[in-house]
Amino acid sequence: MFKIMLIEDDESLFNEMKDRLSQWSYDIYGVQDFGKVMEAYSSIQPELVIIDIKLPQYDGFHWCRLIRAHSNVPIIFLSSRDHPTDMVMSMHLGADDFVQKPFHFEVLIAKIQATLRRVYNYNTERVELRTWRGATIEYVKNTLTHDQQAVLLTKNEMLILKLLVEHKNQIVTREELIRSLWDHEHFVSDNTLTVNVNRLRKKLEPLGLDSYIETHVGQGYQATEEANI
Repeated sequence: MFKIMLIEDDESLFNEMKDRLSQWSYDIYGVQDFGKVMEAYSSIQPELVIIDIKLPQYDGFHWCRLIRAHSNVPIIFLSSRDHPTDMVMSMHLGADDFVQKPFHFEVLIAKIQATLRRVYNYNTERVELRTWRGATIEYVKNTLTHDQQAVLLTKNEMLILKLLVEHKNQIVTREELIRSLWDHEHFVSDNTLTVNVNRLRKKLEPLGLDSYIETHVGQGYQATEEANI
């Protein structure tokens, strides 16, 4: 049973979501004090976090930043505001998906299932290590190490890198990446992928590897490798 932490201050919506999600055998936890979200998170240790953007005291972006400083737990944002910038900001902060209110529960369930399947099935793959450009990629730890310097990647950043490196010197289309990241590509804007790739490049920059993720306009992205490797 997966533990899901639901950070939602609308009590009626929280109760409805808890009832509906419990029917799918998810263990749902809420927050009593919205000024102590991190304390609740540390106590619960959830496998998935769902955060409403509009919250009392501090917004969902604030709590996402704090969670991301300590954990790569998958995060799904909820928002009642019809602002494209909310989706861009959530992905920029490392969220795994975004759901616009009001929503159909079938859509939310599909996104939760896709996220959990992608994150936790992915981390149990038999292949745990791969090398690229002299760097060691550790899939289970979500780390990339080069010249004794390591960077920690989010689940989405690692999945993008994994797909590109396993098809190195080949173009992986934007559609393939979006499908692999979010499953339901018709709910995801093209700009969301761009934001995630840019975040990956920024993580690779201190290792001198950012330029080896090439953009092919109108097609997709490519991880390059020396021909003799």
